[in-house]
Amino acid sequence: MAVRCTSLEEVRENIDRLDRQIVTLLAERGAYVTEAARFKKDTDAVRAPQRVEQVIAKVRGLSAEHAANPDVVEQVYRAMIAAFIAQELQEHGKARHSSSLA
Repeated sequence: MAVRCTSLEEVRENIDRLDRQIVTLLAERGAYVTEAARFKKDTDAVRAPQRVEQVIAKVRGLSAEHAANPDVVEQVYRAMIAAFIAQELQEHGKARHSSSLA
């Protein structure tokens, strides 16, 4: 993807615009992560290392389609997935605690 800006201010404005979109998408992804926790039986299912590797392979392939650095994409996704797994483990724990009280 070729990008050409005429000033640092233009670069920063575009990065800020993208950050707003990225945070919106992260919020949506997080909502689905919370939803996924309801369907998983145990913490092993939450961690799902095979699924993590599937996602990593998928996004590395997507990076080539969009001229992104696949190593950077992988690092970002691994960090994001780790954070979402932590969130999902917390949600899963809450759900299990709530069901044991019922």
